[in-house]
Amino acid sequence: MNVLVKAFNSIALVSLLLAVQQSQANSGYVFVSSEKDDRVTVFEASSMDKVTAINTSERPRAMKLSNDGALLYVACGDADVIDVIDVASLTVQQSIEIGEDPDRFDLSPDEKFLYASNEDDGLVTVYSLEEGRKVAEIEVGEEPEGVLVTPDNRLVYVTSEVANMVHVIDVQSRELVENIVVGNRPRRMLLTPDQKQLWVSNEVGGTISILDTSSYQSVAELSFSLRGVRPESISPVGMVMTKDGQRAYITLGGANHVAVVDIPANKVIDYILVGKRAWGIALNQDESRLYVTNGKSDDLAVIDTERLKVIRSVPAGRVPHDVVVDD
Repeated sequence: MNVLVKAFNSIALVSLLLAVQQSQANSGYVFVSSEKDDRVTVFEASSMDKVTAINTSERPRAMKLSNDGALLYVACGDADVIDVIDVASLTVQQSIEIGEDPDRFDLSPDEKFLYASNEDDGLVTVYSLEEGRKVAEIEVGEEPEGVLVTPDNRLVYVTSEVANMVHVIDVQSRELVENIVVGNRPRRMLLTPDQKQLWVSNEVGGTISILDTSSYQSVAELSFSLRGVRPESISPVGMVMTKDGQRAYITLGGANHVAVVDIPANKVIDYILVGKRAWGIALNQDESRLYVTNGKSDDLAVIDTERLKVIRSVPAGRVPHDVVVDD
């Protein structure tokens, strides 16, 4: 890409950021990325009626809203970009070149930087949203996936699926400062609301590693057992926690269930049957509804969190991957 094009893209992104600064958050939408359709499907949260489908770059997967809810960032792995969707107009306004096969990403709390895992290259790319350019590439283990920036903007956690590690990157130096061994094929990460624990889903290991964030020592390991389901089919991936830090919900992939976990007790208390290959997961604002993408049944399950039952299932494109709720 030549200098003029880079400059234009930088100006376009900065202009978009400025234009939407005053936009109203809470659009009332549920967004689902479908990686085989190259689309993000938009639903009205209150009715779950389909609003539209937004054409994106190739293979949209991970998604994240800006703090003000005005922009939706979408990692498009086969196009090597992160698309930026303007929520007000529901159109792609910008495509950020971010390196080969971006899998997952996170934004710094001040939204000045975007950190993306480049699965094929074993890298984390650091992109300045203010300058509209890459500012660093950090080598990590093979097939990096999960990316999580700490709320204090000091550290970036990155999972490596092949190395079975969580890599810890110092934000200021942009250097790898710690490698933590976890389970087999780690995927996603979550910090508990008090930030004292880091939870890591191990897809092939079938477990959740729970780490003390002050020492990176293991606090506990969660495992799962479902009657009639082979252990190798239990593949935890997506996780979400309630704001009070009491309950976690974890998708179990090929086991076609969501596990309900008591966080203080580190104990599985229930399982919810959903669709085939439960993957992405999100809670709505008041935590009364839980949304789960089912990649092999091509639907989105809506769960009542009081009854712990699926109350609705809606078609969500081919191979729905991630879900973001902005109600």
